[in-house]
Amino acid sequence: MEKICVAIRLRPPTKQNVVRGHHWKVSDNSISLLSAAGSVVSGHTFAFDTIFGADAKNINIYEQHAKDVVLSAVAGFNGTVFAYGQTSSGKTYTMRGSESEPGITRLAVNEIFRHIQKASDREYLIRVSYMEIYNEEINDLLTPDSRKLQVHENLEKGVFVAGLREEIVDSVEQVLGLLEAGEVQRHFGETNMNINSSRSHSIFRMVIESRSKCHGGQGSDDVDAVRVSELNLVDLAGSERIAKTGAGGVRLKEGGHINKSLMCLGNVINKLCEGGAKQGAHIPYRDSKLTRILQTALGGNARTAIICTMTPDEEQIDESRGTLQFASRAKRVTNCAQVNETLTDAALLKRQKKEIEELLLKLQGQGSKPSEELEKEIKHLRNDLLKIELEREKLELELQEEKKALNDKLKEQERKIENLSTMVISSATDDFGQLSQKGSRRETWCPRQVTSDPDIQRMKKTAKEFEAPSNFLGSTVPVSLRRSHNLGLPPAFGSLIEDEEDFWKSPDVLDKPPTPADFENVADEDTWASLNGGHMNSDLFNDRFDRRAISSSASEDSRCILLEHQLRELQAQHEQLQTSFNKKELEVSTFKIRLYPQNSNSSLHAYSKTQLSLAWL
Repeated sequence: MEKICVAIRLRPPTKQNVVRGHHWKVSDNSISLLSAAGSVVSGHTFAFDTIFGADAKNINIYEQHAKDVVLSAVAGFNGTVFAYGQTSSGKTYTMRGSESEPGITRLAVNEIFRHIQKASDREYLIRVSYMEIYNEEINDLLTPDSRKLQVHENLEKGVFVAGLREEIVDSVEQVLGLLEAGEVQRHFGETNMNINSSRSHSIFRMVIESRSKCHGGQGSDDVDAVRVSELNLVDLAGSERIAKTGAGGVRLKEGGHINKSLMCLGNVINKLCEGGAKQGAHIPYRDSKLTRILQTALGGNARTAIICTMTPDEEQIDESRGTLQFASRAKRVTNCAQVNETLTDAALLKRQKKEIEELLLKLQGQGSKPSEELEKEIKHLRNDLLKIELEREKLELELQEEKKALNDKLKEQERKIENLSTMVISSATDDFGQLSQKGSRRETWCPRQVTSDPDIQRMKKTAKEFEAPSNFLGSTVPVSLRRSHNLGLPPAFGSLIEDEEDFWKSPDVLDKPPTPADFENVADEDTWASLNGGHMNSDLFNDRFDRRAISSSASEDSRCILLEHQLRELQAQHEQLQTSFNKKELEVSTFKIRLYPQNSNSSLHAYSKTQLSLAWL
């Protein structure tokens, strides 16, 4: 990863502004805006890799700022050098130069061919192309009839212009001749600020292919490997204000397209300097043909150098400030350049064979003694590994046996709990059925044999206590009297119930049906009505029925309570067994952690954490 190299070139002031003095102060590699009083304006100091003053020459700018990018292209890296700035600030002069002072493009061409002539171990193939972007249309400057070319992209070539002519060159003179022919086809125009203003962006591209001359030799690392790199030398049109250029008609349209493409370039630089490429954010390369073609040079696989030109005139302070702000953002953009090398299958096999031979030589050079020590160490490690494996298998068998025993205990407990639950449910169902059957019976006494006269006397005495007076309420309407609250329950009620149960349990009752004589001394409902003056005491019958139901269900309730108590005890035993099972698994997991501290650290840590939480539960 490396940042884009940015340099500032300050052009000389125009003649009419010489007497007014400069408004920009250059100090080493920083430039500051001065106020009318000569003090530095706050927030208007900018620092760059290099700042060239008005007396700097093109050769100085090339040597200090662009030469490294050109030589990288010869070595197999993609490279881009372009000039940016406002109109009439010296961009075309910097890139193209003049006959007496050649620009960056001519100097780069000379450097490339000079390096090729010195290289004796590699052979090169150079292809050149020249295009311009005029009103967002790509034109081939080497073929005037090729207009409105389209930009495409594929995995093999990357981003390329379809139909663009490429010329194979082998000398500096041939390249310079193509440059001159292309300049004739380029669009220039006159404005109020520049007599010979560039109305389009031009891109001069050199494709450099190289490979080693040692075919089949053993001393070359890149046998049959081909390096392909691109060097883009870009002269951008300058940003301009319509009010100052006085453009109209065709010039106005050209200026609009120029400003739009430069704005898209600024947007791409802003996104890249904010780290958008690393965060996966969208970079708007496709908003303009210029940014689309220069996509590799901006945040991609290339080494890039930018030369920002500016004028010190007071009337151009705003434009100069905008140029410096663009340069400051571009300086924070990083590229990831690497050698573009293509290997054939044969070249890849040769390289791998060579690496194998080098490794074998290293092993043979170590001697026999180190190899014997290594073999002993390997045997010792194998024995240790075998012991660990045996111990691990033994522990696994023990763990399986313990798990089986615990599972059997758990199943037995679950079976007991299920049986008890079934008993509780069936008991509750029987109690409910008995209560429903008893509740549906008539509220009368069960047939029993009255064997003693005291029973009859007691019943008559009780009936007299509930007898209503004849003049009660002065009415002849039958009135059902309730017993007073100070009277208790009939004293022989419990004994009657016990006698009834004994009666039905007697085998004689079940063997033979009752005879009419058995019911002679039974007090039925009519008898009770006659004893009470023709009225029935319903509360007395209801009270007796309730007591009978309570006494009959008391034993069933105690049985249910006992079963529930046993069920809770079994559940507690089940929980204890589950806790002991979890502790055993935790001990085995801890032993595995000590046994395999590296391989099972992460997985056993999560497993032990889970078992600890279960043990606490």
